[in-house]
Amino acid sequence: MSRRTRRLALVPVLAVSGVLSLGAAGSASAVSDQLWTYSDPYELVLPGAYEDGTVPERTVALKVSHDNPENVVGAGRITVDASGLGAFAKVTWPANCATETVDTAVCEVPELAGAEPVTAAVLKVGALPGVPDGAEGVLRYTAVAGDLTSYPGETRVVLGNGADLALSQAPRQEGVAPGSAITVPATLGNRGNRTAPGALLRLFASRGLGFAERPANCEYRDTETGTDALCVLDEPIAPGQSFTLDNPLKVGKNALYERYDYSVGSYSAEALEAARGGHVYTPGTGAELELVPAPALRTATATAESTGTATAPVPDLDPQDNYRSVIIHAANTADLKLRGSRVEGAVGATVRADVTVKNRGPAWIASLGAGEPAVTVDVRIPAGTTVTAKPDSCSALTETGDWVEEQLGAPRYRCASPIYLDERATHTFGFDLRIDRPGKTKATVSIDNDQYEPPIRSFDPDLTNNTATIVVNG
Repeated sequence: MSRRTRRLALVPVLAVSGVLSLGAAGSASAVSDQLWTYSDPYELVLPGAYEDGTVPERTVALKVSHDNPENVVGAGRITVDASGLGAFAKVTWPANCATETVDTAVCEVPELAGAEPVTAAVLKVGALPGVPDGAEGVLRYTAVAGDLTSYPGETRVVLGNGADLALSQAPRQEGVAPGSAITVPATLGNRGNRTAPGALLRLFASRGLGFAERPANCEYRDTETGTDALCVLDEPIAPGQSFTLDNPLKVGKNALYERYDYSVGSYSAEALEAARGGHVYTPGTGAELELVPAPALRTATATAESTGTATAPVPDLDPQDNYRSVIIHAANTADLKLRGSRVEGAVGATVRADVTVKNRGPAWIASLGAGEPAVTVDVRIPAGTTVTAKPDSCSALTETGDWVEEQLGAPRYRCASPIYLDERATHTFGFDLRIDRPGKTKATVSIDNDQYEPPIRSFDPDLTNNTATIVVNG
C-alpha cells in the first residue's frame, strides 16, 4: 500500500473531548455532568477540483452533548481554530459564528436541555486551487457551556483526488407484516471529483428476509444467518451522479428482528474476486439490476471518461459512507420453551442433567446487531449435588448471582446460547452432577426474559413455559 493510499484509507474514529470543570468553586452541574464535543463526520476527506475546474464543498458539523439529561446546561460558545487547514482549504463560517481572524471564530451554542446533542456550527470547507493531493491538517475546537468546559477536540481533514462512492442511510422499519413485500430505499452516488469505473454492491439480507428479485448481474450465497449478494454495476459513475436503489425484499413468515446490510466499492475484477472470499456464489437469472438516475449531487458537468474495464481496485476517497445497515422489525412472535431434566443415580455416581431451550416459532430470533446471545438461561444446581463438568458457554455464579473464578462446584450458572436460534431449533446445556447424598432434590432453571435486546418478553407470547426444573433422585 502506498503512502498516499494509507493516508486516504481512513477508518472512522470517534474524536470526542471530555469534561473539565472550572475549578473547585464551580457549580454542582460541573461535578455531576460531563460536556462532550465531536464532529460529524469524525474525519473529513476533502476532494480537490472537479475536472471542469469547479471546486466542491464539504460540510463538517461540530456537535456538543452532555451526560446528565436531568441537568439543563445553559447556552455557551465553541471556539474554532481552522488555521491548520489554511494552507490547502478555505472555511466558510455560518451565521452564528463571529470571526476573530480569517481562520478562527467563536460560535454560539444553544442550551442543552436533554439527552440529545446540539449542533454548534456547520462549517463549509473547500479545497484551494493548485494544492497537491494528500495535503492534510487539523480543525481544532473547544466548547464552553454553563459551568462546563470541554477538552480541545480535533477533526482531521485530508485532501484527495478520486472517486468517492457513497450510500445514503435507509430508515429503520417497524411492524412490517410477515409474508409482505417491502423495499429499502437508498441512493448511490459519487461524491468525489473523478469518475468511478463502476460499482460493486454487497448486499446481505438476514434469514427472515429474502431477495424479491435475483438479477443476472448479481450472484448469491446462502449462509446460516441469511443471504449474501454481490452485484456488478459496470457503468462508469461520474462525479455528482446519483442513482436510486430500491432493494425489494420479501418478509418471511419466520421474520422478527431482521437486518439488511448494503455496501459499495469501486468495481474491478480483482475487487469482485476478493469479495467472494473463496466462496461459491450462484448467479441470478432475472433482469439485470440497472442504475436509475436520482437528483444530481452537483450541477457542474462531469467531463471524466471511462477507461474501460477495470482490472485493479480503485481506492475510494472516503470509505466512511460506503457501508450502511438497517434494522427491519416484523410484527411476529417466537415462543420459547425451557425443558429441565429428571435423573437418578447412587450416591457418589455422576449423572448428566440437561437444560434445553426450544424455539417453537414461528419466528427465528437473532442478535445480529449487538451479537449478544439469543437466549440466556439462569441454571440453579440442586442441593446435595456438585457440578463436575459444564458447558463452556455457562459461567459460574454464587447463590446470589455474583461471578466466581472457580467454574466447577458452583451453586448457580448463567448460560448463553449462540446469537441466533432458528424456528423449531433447540439448544441444550449439559451438566455433569455428582450425587453427594441420598434423597430427592430439585432446583429451578429459567430464561432471562429481560435479557435480549429487545427483551424476550416483548415477542414471546407465553412466558409461563420459560421456567423448568432439574430433579435428582439419589
